[in-house]
Amino acid sequence: MSELTFPRQYARTQRLTLGEPRNVTVSPDGRRVVFCRSAAGDDPMNCLWVLDVMTGEERLVADPRRLLTQPDGDDDASDDDASDDAIPAEERARRERTREGAGGIVSYSTDAAAAVVAFALAGRLFVAGLLSGAARELAVQGPVFDPRPDPMAKRVAYVSGPTLRIGELDASSWELDAVAGSPTVTCGSAEFIAAEEMGRQRGYWWSPDGMAIAVERADVAPVPVWHIADPAHPEVEPTEHRYPAAGTQNAEVSLHVSSLSGGTVKIEWDSDSFPYLAAVSWPTQDRLLVTVQSRDQTDLLVLSANPITGESTVIFEDHDDQWVELVPGVPGVLADGQLVVAAERGGARRLLIGDRIMSPSELQVRSVIDIGGDTVTFIANPLDDPTVQHVWVGTIKRQSSGDPEAQAGAGAGAEMVEWAQITSLPGVHSASVGGPTRVIRSATLATFGTATTVQSSIVQSSTLGNPEDESRVEQTIASNAQVPLVEPNVSIHRVGDDELAVAVLLPNVPFDGPLPVLLDPYGGPHSQRVVSARSAYLSSQWFADQGFAVIVIDGRGTPGRGTEWERAVHHDLATPVLDDQIRALDAITDKLALDGVHLDRSRVGIRGWSFGGYLAALAVLSRPDLFHAAVAGAPVTEWRLYDTHYTERYLGDPFTDSAPYDRSSLLPLAARLTRPLLLIHGLADDNVVAGHTLRLSSALLEAGKAHEVLPLCGVTHMTPQEIVAENLLLHQLEFLRRSLRIEQ
Repeated sequence: MSELTFPRQYARTQRLTLGEPRNVTVSPDGRRVVFCRSAAGDDPMNCLWVLDVMTGEERLVADPRRLLTQPDGDDDASDDDASDDAIPAEERARRERTREGAGGIVSYSTDAAAAVVAFALAGRLFVAGLLSGAARELAVQGPVFDPRPDPMAKRVAYVSGPTLRIGELDASSWELDAVAGSPTVTCGSAEFIAAEEMGRQRGYWWSPDGMAIAVERADVAPVPVWHIADPAHPEVEPTEHRYPAAGTQNAEVSLHVSSLSGGTVKIEWDSDSFPYLAAVSWPTQDRLLVTVQSRDQTDLLVLSANPITGESTVIFEDHDDQWVELVPGVPGVLADGQLVVAAERGGARRLLIGDRIMSPSELQVRSVIDIGGDTVTFIANPLDDPTVQHVWVGTIKRQSSGDPEAQAGAGAGAEMVEWAQITSLPGVHSASVGGPTRVIRSATLATFGTATTVQSSIVQSSTLGNPEDESRVEQTIASNAQVPLVEPNVSIHRVGDDELAVAVLLPNVPFDGPLPVLLDPYGGPHSQRVVSARSAYLSSQWFADQGFAVIVIDGRGTPGRGTEWERAVHHDLATPVLDDQIRALDAITDKLALDGVHLDRSRVGIRGWSFGGYLAALAVLSRPDLFHAAVAGAPVTEWRLYDTHYTERYLGDPFTDSAPYDRSSLLPLAARLTRPLLLIHGLADDNVVAGHTLRLSSALLEAGKAHEVLPLCGVTHMTPQEIVAENLLLHQLEFLRRSLRIEQ
């Protein structure tokens, strides 16, 4: 067997993520932690585990290989039993939307007490008791997608094709919601835009008593039909894909409440003015919370909807002249019914309780993790340091009427919020919460991978009849992830008048003379590359060890720096993004020179994927004087071909004002190419379709500009295939060495 190299390890371990605890849920009483984890760092099959917080004991709840045992009695079912051929189309689409490359149990849902869990494997329904640790199949009519137990754990709802069905514990099942005679209508599934751009992966929500379900109905009839073909297999008919490109029609989405005892009511709102269904929750029996957004995304409403009559009332509204950001985890309600939302106020994203701004002014709220009782747990970063994310908890303190000084400090609502930062080490932290227990996931520059720590202050009854004792628990859930074969030699800098965040990776071996430069950005909205997490730089370090100074830059438009910073790309996704790469490269060149590290600015390459691929191609087309070779993976080359919700947020409606699209397109720049350009694209990509690369390639050919195109047959927007992922790194390295004249 050949020696294990980093490209092979990186591919085989899915970027060193396999074997880590993931998908963590904490029971409301804080006594159980449910999570997925595979057996080894190169094992893609996730199992389901439960941790007893009091004893520290881990128990295996469900092993997919055993549950999918073949009828002939083979005790070791192969991974092929859960292959793509056996997975429903809806599940394949969900994994693509979430960039999920692992197998086995990659998603699950629990009842309200987190005592029962349901999940699907190969389109079959399985349930397990988290107290007993026993799992079994419910042989319901399938295929099964997105199963969810009702809050009382009496039955399981699931999606099967275009219908929402109910599975009983005796394995019988029946149809709850479907639209007969309408082949374009689905019930219970999130439509493409919700799943890809709004972060909403689900399409139905149980009532608290388990006797009704709020169901999304999506009619894709208005959405243009595109075709995803497999040129390597011309005998296979192309797949029809409903793709809402910028300026075209979206799916028509509505929300209905279906009772298990019969009857359906539609939730009413002005869907013509607010067509996007952004979020739904059912916090109390008598009301739903429904978040809707206007097509141009400048207006957002939170509605309180009556599940019996379907009537809705606006309880919060927000407007921004550019766009209103959707924040994960909100809206929600406190124990006293007060609404919790997050919105741009005073130049930053802040938490609001009712109509009052409650979170500290120096924080940018990134997401809300939990709203329960009188506490809100959320993720935020300091506005002056977007490279970190910390877990914060805000607790509402209600003052007594007899304390005038406290009343004066609390304001008219007689409330104050006591803030606590739960994580302290510089890094990227997240959390799961249940009762007195928190599970913190932390990635830092000091260590590899992600550390998963259980922190609990739990009350247990004494067997001796003494008062209940409080037990404080802190323990780590083990990770089976491999140790990477590269050691990031990374430093983080802030450069320029606006303190652009820059990460620099240098070779781990001695080097003489100026180093050729490789920029390795993403550069676009909603994603960062410069973070205080060691594992974020593994592939960048591998390139550095091949003899490059690798520079990673987050400029305007990337998250974390406040409202003005994020909105600098409004109506222009090209100019500010590329300008910041250039400004930061100039500044870091001078700064490193003072430390004796010299960059060879006559040999500068740039590589990126998705928006990063767009940025890489933009760089060599627009500034060949500064960028000498580019690798553009799955690039958006013409924004009119990208989807409505993302593209119109930044560039508007192309049929109302085409100028922002013309400004941001790569196609008019084709004749400027004078540097080597490698375009890479998966031909099965249904997000950034291969037409982007093919149109740019055609424009380059028409202009007489030589370039290279690497088509990836059967590959989507992500590249989970081991051989593809390994050789992609090697191919990019060979191209960069050849193009920049770097001797091995």
